This record gives sequence, structure tokens and C-alpha cells, in this order.
Amino acid sequence: MAHSPMLYVVSTPIGNLKDLSLRALETLQKVDLIAAEDTRHTKILLDHYQIKTPLTSFFEHNQFKKGDYLLGLLKEGKDIALVTDAGTPGISDPGFYLIRLAQKNGVSMTVVPGPTALIAALTLSGLPMDRFVFEGFLPVKSLARRRKLELFRKEARTVIFYESPHRLLKTLRDIKEVLNNPEVVCVREVTKKFEEFKKGTASELLEYFMKNKPRGEFVLLTYFIRSGSTYG
Repeated sequence: MAHSPMLYVVSTPIGNLKDLSLRALETLQKVDLIAAEDTRHTKILLDHYQIKTPLTSFFEHNQFKKGDYLLGLLKEGKDIALVTDAGTPGISDPGFYLIRLAQKNGVSMTVVPGPTALIAALTLSGLPMDRFVFEGFLPVKSLARRRKLELFRKEARTVIFYESPHRLLKTLRDIKEVLNNPEVVCVREVTKKFEEFKKGTASELLEYFMKNKPRGEFVLLTYFIRSGSTYG
């Protein structure tokens, strides 16, 4: 039987290299090419496990041109593994484009599941996990960010955001003012050496991080308690 090319969507560690699954390890070893958001970052993982598979970059600014190139290789019979810098491809990164492109062109695909920062943080949060919504990164500009936050005033699920260290204080301030100072969980550098967990009102976390300069990548989670609604 002729070989059917496959696009493997492979989750990689979000911090601790030991979190790479055995199936992910096997997949990265056997494919013809690994398409990575940042080849320098992924090479650290590959070197750690002595994986010699060729790498190519696939990121926001080359996704259209490189997407066509990768599709061509798949049609030629090559197997490709798609990885992001950390975690699961397609979540807040350009991997989504290649996944959609492969689907539209009838390319066989499979997922090699693994770590995802938003789920790891939700697990630690102590907030309700039966219903939640992930919103990725909030808008950079304050007005757009505040308008986005307004949409969650009547939300009945745990809400999860990603945030960068240089915007954390501004985001916490907007959450405090727009959402009436709700309880917020902040998980920093999840699974990494300097992992940190902080829980309190938006104003309490704002005060803490004004005294302790934000560093690393953050996941913010919040749940709005209204009359008749409780958890715990």
C-alpha cells in the first residue's frame, strides 16, 4: 500500500522538558520534518532528547508562504510534525493556519496530546472547572481591553486569559475597575523552576506585583460570583 502522508499536531512541554510524552518523543523522531514556531527554542528540546529530525520555521510572519511549502511536502508523501514554542499547537499561535490548510486539502492528520498552560493553570486554580472559557490574550490597547472585559460582566464560567509580564499591571487594573474587583488567580511560569501561584482580589494582586516585578509568562483566571451562585 502507498504511504499516506500525515500531519502530526504535537504538544511539547510548557516548561519542564520531562513532560514530553513517549508518543510525542517517538513521533518527533520518526517524521521527515518538524515545523516549529521558533526553531531555536525547539532545538533545545530536540537536543535534550538527541532527536536529529530536520527543523523548519513556521511562525506568524511566514505562515502563508511556508504553509504552501509544507502542504507541498505533505502532498509529496512527507510526514510533518507541527509544534509550537511550548504546549499545544494552534492555541494562541499560527499553527492553526497550517491545521486548517491541511484539512481543506484533505491531508491526513492526528494529534499527539500533551501539556497546555491554560489547563494546567485551571487545574491549580481551585476555581470551577465544569464550565470555562479561554480568551487567549486580551487586546494591547487599554480601551479595547476594557471593552473586551465588559463582555464578561455576566459570565457564568471561569474565564482564562494569557498575559505578558509588561502588560500584567495594566490588565489587573482594568479587571479591577471594569469587573468590580473580582477574585483572580495568577499562575506564573507554570511547570518551570520559578512557578508561582497567587490568588486574591484584583487589587490585592495588583499591589503584590507592583512590589514584585512581573517576570515570565502568566495565566490569569477569574470567576464572577453573583447572588445565588457559589463554589467551593
